[in-house]
Formats: sequence, structure tokens, C-alpha cells
Amino acid sequence: MKKSLLLSCLFLAFAASSSFADALLFTVNATPYDRQMARIRPVLTAPAHLSGSQVSVAIVNQWMADLRSIPYGFTTFWKTPAEAQSGAPADCKAKAVALYEKMRDNGATNVRLVIGKRTATSRQTHAWLAWDTESGSYVLDPTFNWVACTSSQVGKRNYQPLYAYAGSKKFRAASALVAQN
Repeated sequence: MKKSLLLSCLFLAFAASSSFADALLFTVNATPYDRQMARIRPVLTAPAHLSGSQVSVAIVNQWMADLRSIPYGFTTFWKTPAEAQSGAPADCKAKAVALYEKMRDNGATNVRLVIGKRTATSRQTHAWLAWDTESGSYVLDPTFNWVACTSSQVGKRNYQPLYAYAGSKKFRAASALVAQN
């Protein structure tokens, strides 16, 4: 009975707020992506560098434009940021990880690498960043977007997270919990 009540509450919370910014994220010990992400784990777990200046949306937009200009090319493995910026085509995973590293190297905090669905009807998963700042929460998707977008700009049915990574922490979205019970 308690489990059913908890699942009902989670479902209602998710249904009422299904965008990236409103998603309920639960800390987990493992995700289905852990093994394939071994190549980029050092990037994810590297400490953020303390910067004298705050990372601005304007500079993030420039970094996104630089990554967006890299031709798209899917790979089954996660490329490192150096591989992503080598001049060879890169996919959403590579571009998101490269942006994650750039932001953390420049002192950005509250940044998560997210794996989820770009649209409600997407058949494949997608990777992007979620960034929470004092001025709001942003979707950073250098594969499809030239600039940072707010939750109101992307809409409630887009950018639905399944899993997220922030440093050494791993998260599972409530939608993924409800879907598997």
C-alpha cells in the first residue's frame, strides 16, 4: 500500500511538472549508462575550478555556438572533450561532455549532464546539460540549440530527463522510476 501511494505521488508530481527544470531527481548508486561512460568519468568527476569571475550565459552561448558548429556524427561510445573538438564529427554525447568540461573548468557550478528524451515522441535518447543559476535554470544543448534555453522556451514536453550526472553523483528522474514500476 505504501509503495502504491509513493508511486502515485511520484506520478502526479511528474505529470504536473514534466520539464527538465521541474524533474524530481533521486540519487542512485548506478545507472544503465555507467559502463559505457567509463571513458568520460574523469571529466565528470574532476573538481570545478574556482574562478574569479562567474560564468555568464553570454559566454556559455559562445561555447555552445562553437560546439554547435562541429558537424554531427553519431558514435556508440562517449568521446572525450579533446576527441569532440579534434575536428572530427561529434554527437550529442560528445558535445554535451565537452561543454560540461568547459563550464566546470571555468568555475560553473550546479551543472548536470543529462540523458533523456529531447521530445516526448523521441525514439532515441539524447544528451544535454542542465544548469541552475541564480537567474534561472537552463537547457544547454549544443547539438540542436545555438543558445541556452529556459524551461519556458523549451516547453513542458521537451527535454525529459531519465538520468543525470553531476560530479561523482548519479541521479535517476522520477519519470524513469515510475516507468519501471
